[in-house]
Amino acid sequence: MGADQTTVESGAEQGPGLRTVVTASAAGTAFEWYDFFIFASLTAVIANKFYANVGEATAYILTLLLFGVGFVVRPLGALVFGWFGDRTGRKTTFLVTITLMGVATVAIGLLPTYDQIGIAAPLLLLVLRIAQGFALGGEYGGAAIFVAEHAPNEKRGYLTGWIQTTAAFGLIGALGVIILTRMIVGVEAFNDWGWRIPFLLSFFLLVISLWIRLKLNESPAFKRMEAEGGERRAPYREAFGTWKNGRFVLLALFGIMIAQGAVWYCGYFYSRFFMERVLKVEVGTVDQILLTITLASAVLYVFFGWLSDRIGRKPVMLFGMILALVAFFPGFHALTRAANPALAEAQATAPVTVIADPADCAIQFDPVGKTAFASSCDLAKSVLSNAGVSYDNRAAAAGTLAQVRIGDVIIPSVEGRGLEGEALTAARADVETRVKAALVEAGYPARADPERINMPMVIGILMIFIVAATALYGPQAAALVELFPTRVRYTAMSLPYHIGTGWIGGLLPAASFALVAWSGNIYFGLWYSVAFTLIAVIVSLIWLPETKGRDLDTIGD
Repeated sequence: MGADQTTVESGAEQGPGLRTVVTASAAGTAFEWYDFFIFASLTAVIANKFYANVGEATAYILTLLLFGVGFVVRPLGALVFGWFGDRTGRKTTFLVTITLMGVATVAIGLLPTYDQIGIAAPLLLLVLRIAQGFALGGEYGGAAIFVAEHAPNEKRGYLTGWIQTTAAFGLIGALGVIILTRMIVGVEAFNDWGWRIPFLLSFFLLVISLWIRLKLNESPAFKRMEAEGGERRAPYREAFGTWKNGRFVLLALFGIMIAQGAVWYCGYFYSRFFMERVLKVEVGTVDQILLTITLASAVLYVFFGWLSDRIGRKPVMLFGMILALVAFFPGFHALTRAANPALAEAQATAPVTVIADPADCAIQFDPVGKTAFASSCDLAKSVLSNAGVSYDNRAAAAGTLAQVRIGDVIIPSVEGRGLEGEALTAARADVETRVKAALVEAGYPARADPERINMPMVIGILMIFIVAATALYGPQAAALVELFPTRVRYTAMSLPYHIGTGWIGGLLPAASFALVAWSGNIYFGLWYSVAFTLIAVIVSLIWLPETKGRDLDTIGD
C-alpha cells in the first residue's frame, strides 16, 4: 500500500499516509461487518433466548426475519448518512456510523432475555437491529469514498479493494470468535451465557477503530470542494432530481448492484442454506467449509481491484457476473453430488412426484409460521419441503386425494381440512411417518454422510462462486465512486449500493426458498440470482461507462 511516510495530500497541512488511511478505513468497516455477521452466526441461540414462548420453528423464523430487518433499513441509513457525508464531510460521518454500530452491538450482548423481561426483550432487540442496519447503511459509502478520494487515479481499484475485502475479514472474525469462545467455555455454557461474549468484545474493537480513525484528516477532494465554495449543496435534489446524476444512480443500481446482491449473497449465504437445509450437511462442517473459502477469498478482492486498474472496472465486473450465470445451475447440481451423493443417487433412481388437484395446493412458504397447510396436497408437500426433497408436480382430477409417488411406490396423503388441534397434528404425523419411511426405503438419507462428502470438490465448487463474487465486488467501490461528482458522491453511490445488497441480497434466502417451495425443485430458487444477474449484464454491456482512471475532481464538470 506504499510507505506510510508518503502523505496523501500536499501543501502546508500534512495528512497521514496511504497505509494509515486504508488501514483505518478498512479496519473500521471490518469491525462493522463483524458486528453484523455475529447476529447471523448466532441465530439459533438468539431465537432460544428472545423468542422462547413461540415454539422452536417459529422462533427461528422470527429471528431470521429480525436479521433481515438489518438489511431492509440500510438504504435509509444510506440516505441519511449520505446527506451528512456530502454536506459536513466524510470523516465525521463515518465516525458516527461506527460508533452507532458498536454501541448497538455491545447493547445486544447486555440485553435481558425473554425469560427475564418478557416481550420487551425481542422489542429491544428489534430496535438494536434497526440501529445496526441503519449504521451500516452509512459506513460502506464513507469508507470507500474516503479511500478513493485519497488514492492516486492509477491505484484506486487496488486501494479500494482493501475496503471490499473487509466483508471477508468481518465474517472470518465473527466465525473465529464464536468457535473459539464455544471451545473455551463449552457448548452448554456458551448457549447459556457465553453467546454474549462475541457481542461484548465489540466494545474493545470499537475503541481501537475510533482511535485509528480519529487520526485521519478530511479527504482531499472534499476539502478542495469546500475551499472552492460555490452554491449551497443539495445532495438529494442533485443526486436524484437531475438526469445528469440520476441516470448514473440507475446505472449503478441496475448495471452493478442488483448483480452484486444476487451473486455475493448466493455464493456466501444461499450456499450455506442449501448445504444445511437441503443437503443436510452438519452445521459444524458447513462452518468449517465457509471459513476455508472465506479465508481463500480475502486476497481475491484486492487482486480483482488491482486488475481493474490495469484492464478496466467494467470487464472485470462483467467477468464475475457472467461466471456466476454460467456456474450457478451446474455448480449447485455438482454440489449435491459432492456433499450428499446418497441424495443425488436417490433422486436419480427414485424421483418423487406429488400427484394432486392443483386447486388444493398452496405455496409451501410461511414466513411467520402460522399457516396450517391442511389440504391433502399441502400435507404431502409440507413433509417433502421439510425433508429437503425435490419433487415434480402432476395434476390430478378435481377433488382427488393427493398422492406422493417415490419411485414405484405410491403413498396416499390425508385430507386435513376440517381437522383442528390434535386431530390435525395426528393427520400430519401419519403422512410424515409413511412418506419418510418410503424415502428411507428408496435410499433418501436423513443426513449427509460425513465419510462420503468429497471435501475438495465441495470447496472447489464454492470457490467458483466466490471467484465470481469477488471479481464483481473487488472493483466495485472504485467504479461507484468514479460515477459521481464530489458534491453528491456519498449520497448518490450509497443508495444503490444498499438497495442492491440490502434488499436484493438480504431478501435472497427467503425469496429463493419461496421459489423452491412453490416449484418443488430444490434448484429452482437459483432463478432469483440468475434473473437479477442477467439484467445487470445486459445493462452493463449496453449503458455502463468505463470509469478507470477518472479524475475525481473533474467528474460532472
